[in-house]
Amino acid sequence: MSVLAARVSRFGTTVFSEFSALAVQHGAVNLGQGFPDFDGPDAVKEAAQRAIRDGVNQYALSAGARDLRQAIAEHAQRFYGQGVDPDTMVTVTSGATEAILATLLGLVNPGDEVVVFEPVYDSYDASIAFAGGVARHVPLHPPDAQHATWWFDEAEVRAAFGPRTRLLVLNTPHNPTGKVFTRAELELLAGLCEERGAYVLADEVYEHLVFAPARHLRAATLPQLRERTVTVSSAGKSFSFTGWKIGWAIAPPALRDAVQRAHQFITFAVPSPLQAAVAVALRLPDAYFRDLTALYTDKRARMLGALGEAGLTAHAPEGSYFAMADIRGRGFADDVAFCRHLVTQVGVAAIPPSVFYSPEHRALGQGFARFAFCKTEAVLDEARRRLVRGLARTG
Repeated sequence: MSVLAARVSRFGTTVFSEFSALAVQHGAVNLGQGFPDFDGPDAVKEAAQRAIRDGVNQYALSAGARDLRQAIAEHAQRFYGQGVDPDTMVTVTSGATEAILATLLGLVNPGDEVVVFEPVYDSYDASIAFAGGVARHVPLHPPDAQHATWWFDEAEVRAAFGPRTRLLVLNTPHNPTGKVFTRAELELLAGLCEERGAYVLADEVYEHLVFAPARHLRAATLPQLRERTVTVSSAGKSFSFTGWKIGWAIAPPALRDAVQRAHQFITFAVPSPLQAAVAVALRLPDAYFRDLTALYTDKRARMLGALGEAGLTAHAPEGSYFAMADIRGRGFADDVAFCRHLVTQVGVAAIPPSVFYSPEHRALGQGFARFAFCKTEAVLDEARRRLVRGLARTG
């Protein structure tokens, strides 16, 4: 008999662990895992230090420190005109990943179906399984002559919604494709959720990493979705503090209660001094968020330029800090073979996106490789040199 419980036996080592280990072993530039290699604002770090010195070191309220919940509500109003009651509509979590798990545990019953677009952030399928749900995958298709960005087939989406549909997981801006869902797409999805009485888990952690002319629209601000959406975000992506693991869920009181009931028995509370610091971060002036977009616009251009010089085509992502490079025609069996060659022979680590697809749609990801450009200019420039030198031999 296996020592593993059935609920975890289907999950092996994550692709991030595998390729990060290969990057260390081969001295590769790691453009695989999506974390910045630079710190966030000094004012936020100083706020964390100050909180520690001032004795903010014991358990916070399970729902989150009151000041942070207030800052989250202010941020929602400031950027989206979304009215949020900090006392009844916010739960602070251990990163967005815990908010996702708590939402699924709080809302999904065994046998319920959860519609999710793929390629997927890998915790979605695991969290759905832990909740006893059944994932119904809808593929995002690569750009083509008719579509400038990644797109979904309306018929495939409609077919995924059925009488057992309980929830739609919506990630916008999308990891790993960089797609930003349009108003028309969101309205279509809102109509389907309304028809089926389904809820929405809107993972919007890349909300401030959106490139013109694309514009991020908060799903919960659509009238049909206002009372049926849990919005998840975090400090990691917007403020470059991924290691702090401070996230949150915003939802109407009844849905937030479901999230909170699960959260209290997953982590109960998250680090108090870091909550104080994230409240400072959310209140940073508008100039910070404009500068963040400008910073990543430059990094995106560097990444796309590097891939182009290396002979790879990459459609500019509308959001997030990932670029999907087209590797079809490079002579490799699939994306895993390409990425293994890249990390071991070229000295650059990327992630094979086919691992983010269900088996039935895996072929859609096998012609691409995901590169993270949330790195310093020096690191991106070194990656460019290695890619141009190394891929010229295989072009």
